[in-house]
Amino acid sequence: MRLHVVDGTFELYRAHFSARPPAVDPEGRDVKATVGIVSSMRALLRDAAEAVTHVAVAFDNPIVSFRNDLYDGYKTDAGVPPELRRQFDLAEEAVASLGMVVWSMNRYEADDALATATRVYRDDFEQIRVLSPDKDLAACLDGERVVQVDRIRKKEIRAADVLLVRGVEPFQMADYLALIGDAADGIPGIPGFGEKTAAALLRRYRTLEEIPDGDWDVPVRGKDRLMDTLRGARKEAALWKQLASLAFDVPLQETAVELVVGQGDATKQASLAAKLGREAL
Repeated sequence: MRLHVVDGTFELYRAHFSARPPAVDPEGRDVKATVGIVSSMRALLRDAAEAVTHVAVAFDNPIVSFRNDLYDGYKTDAGVPPELRRQFDLAEEAVASLGMVVWSMNRYEADDALATATRVYRDDFEQIRVLSPDKDLAACLDGERVVQVDRIRKKEIRAADVLLVRGVEPFQMADYLALIGDAADGIPGIPGFGEKTAAALLRRYRTLEEIPDGDWDVPVRGKDRLMDTLRGARKEAALWKQLASLAFDVPLQETAVELVVGQGDATKQASLAAKLGREAL
């Protein structure tokens, strides 16, 4: 038995920016993202290979979290197309009407809910499948017990893949992102540190805190300059790691049994279909 936890925000953006034809409601408002996520979640339920029985979908609503209190430059709703932002509540309503549990995040992020699920429900399922390509979620991976699923590229990502592709282990992802930065989340990183350098240092020293201020015995290009840079940016690096670290303590309320996919609410589905102007849904 497997648990599927889905990054609803990613799915919503994916639908909005997809090549799907436009969709508007009876009042002429854009509902393409909502129609798209409903289609995507229905396709997931029909996917024989995934064999979905238990599922939860997490959303950022709004795109603000406790991390914004720590750093003003962290990602926000700014720049989100208004026609997409208007659909956040609608998308949650639509997914819930399908019989799926919805986790609507405010102070936490959707990724935090997914990460917490891999700990809270670990002993209840043979495998937990995290449906999101976000690289920070690699921190959750654990052998065959917890894997990521990239639905766009139709591939699974395991802990061994992270080591092979990025050169670091899952528990080092926050350290790695603190050094190289993560533009999607507004994390600047440390100037001059690329993926290869960060991976080489973390293979040798394991964590950001354990990288010495000097005398690195790692053959990286521009070593003296990088040592000086990191030495002068320890405070910033610690903050970037804090921002990149997933929270594993989101107060999820459901028991494993309550994550079973239901039949959905026919009345709510009919009402939603009328609201979207998509009775065929």
